[in-house]
Amino acid sequence: SFYLPQVCSIAWNCCEQNAGPVIPLLLSSHVLCNFHDSYFILMGSLCIIDNSTETELVSGASDKKLILWEWNGTGVWNDQLVKSVPLEGHTEAVCAVDAIYQSDEPDLNLLIASAASDSTVRIWSRHNSEVKCIEVLQFGNGFVMGVSLSFLPGSNAFWRCVSMKKTIQIKHLSILLCAKRTSEFCKFSNEDFFSSFLVPILACGGDDCKINLFIQQNGQFQKTVILPGHEDWIRGVEWAICGDDLFLASCAQDCLIRIWKVCSKSKQFSEIEDDTIRLKENVFTVKDTDTTYAITLESVLAGHENWVYAVHWQPSFSKGGSMQQPMRILSASMDKTVIIWEPDKESGVWLEQVRVGEVGGNTLGFFDCQFSPDGSMIIAHAFHGAFHLWKQASVNKKEWTPEVVISGHFNSVEDVQWDPEGEFIISVGSDQTTRLFAPWKRKHETQVTWHEIARPQVHGYDMRCLAMIGRFQFVSGADEKVLRVFCAPKNFIENFSNITGIPMEKLCSHQSSDLPEGATVPALGLSNKAVFEGDISAQVAEDEETFNTISNQYPEIYFQPLILTEPPQEDHLLQNTLWPEIQKL
Repeated sequence: SFYLPQVCSIAWNCCEQNAGPVIPLLLSSHVLCNFHDSYFILMGSLCIIDNSTETELVSGASDKKLILWEWNGTGVWNDQLVKSVPLEGHTEAVCAVDAIYQSDEPDLNLLIASAASDSTVRIWSRHNSEVKCIEVLQFGNGFVMGVSLSFLPGSNAFWRCVSMKKTIQIKHLSILLCAKRTSEFCKFSNEDFFSSFLVPILACGGDDCKINLFIQQNGQFQKTVILPGHEDWIRGVEWAICGDDLFLASCAQDCLIRIWKVCSKSKQFSEIEDDTIRLKENVFTVKDTDTTYAITLESVLAGHENWVYAVHWQPSFSKGGSMQQPMRILSASMDKTVIIWEPDKESGVWLEQVRVGEVGGNTLGFFDCQFSPDGSMIIAHAFHGAFHLWKQASVNKKEWTPEVVISGHFNSVEDVQWDPEGEFIISVGSDQTTRLFAPWKRKHETQVTWHEIARPQVHGYDMRCLAMIGRFQFVSGADEKVLRVFCAPKNFIENFSNITGIPMEKLCSHQSSDLPEGATVPALGLSNKAVFEGDISAQVAEDEETFNTISNQYPEIYFQPLILTEPPQEDHLLQNTLWPEIQKL
């Protein structure tokens, strides 16, 4: 299928099989579109949860439901109601979800938090294959747009197993639960443990510009701390455990990212008063553990120039028998950029390390982003449903290059036609685009995959119909009630030959010798105008002379011919793959 609904969230993780390599797993709203009831499916987010034996996923959608998914071990997400799915209770669209394991045993103690447009956050608990809503947090007339669950530092310090011949102390169980169980681990029952317990902490960010922290005490989540600072709606929050400290990253529409630090604080230290200048602390005590915690603002990151929609920590990894949390975060913004942030090794100040993004018109920035499990790749998705993938260079670690990624319509496909020779497909959709898909045949490799290699028409009306009238000619119709005829330009035919491996002699046997190089759309027009080689050279010569007036700073000719050997990225598809219009009917 070439229909990809508008992406609202992505999740990326590793599924470790018992035998074989680590398999990167990328999921988006598209995967689950057939199993929720609504048309535009995942208004909220996807949350992949790891434990020792399986990978699970929780999805929330505009059909007001949550679904708990289970990896069935065959590479396909199981659509059957495994254990307790779906989870119903919200009265409006679900917009955010997160989950954590409270035990390393399958089917035991999964804690889920979901936020919806009904101004509530629901807490769900799974125990022995039964899932139920255990609490509803009311937010009045406000909306929560980001939730994140974790455990307080120190609350999971010591669990003791007394059913064995010797006592085993397990530190930082919340991190350990994400690791793969090995043969050295034994199965523990609930009766095997005593001395301590996990204390969940929930962060909620919403339209009140504040982060509300809830601590579970006596079986109920109680609002403990309110963190002010952001000056606009908070779009995302996420916890990360680093050593004995807990870090929270938050992003908002004020274009800023804030990093908060939670650490345990001894009573003796808290009673000391002197003239030392310290950061303002939010102090609270957990009655169940009689432990005092302090929350301080670690850093404020200013680098984006528009709303920041997402912020995520790089996933933790196993090293030397323990889980390590890299101090790196990834942020996505409507300013069309994605930034990797890291603290400076000497000063500890958080700095921008890498900035990637998209250029050109007809784009509206990024909605979400994710690190790959090992941090060597980052992926983001844009307003029009497009994925963007970058990979870190093996030599220069600060160099990130764009990679080939899947693409397709972000609204319903209305018509599709085969090329008369059966070598490519053209489709039109109500996303107002015409897209061309062809096989990518790599040199010296047998693998062949289909990709979008051109976007001949980017219209202003929803597309309705399509017909091929020649080898590289088609006619399309839209809601404007006008039929338009298009012919492939020279640059497309050259790139089509390079990508598909079809000789140019075969492709150009019936083509005119005076084909245009490409096409462009005027700023306020709907017709693709042909661009010839002379137009390109003349435009380059006039650039420096005409740039001094505001009216000439945005020329109508955006097309730049490029020779491709692999499927193009999104910014190239938008501007350099248009076909000229040769006739209106």
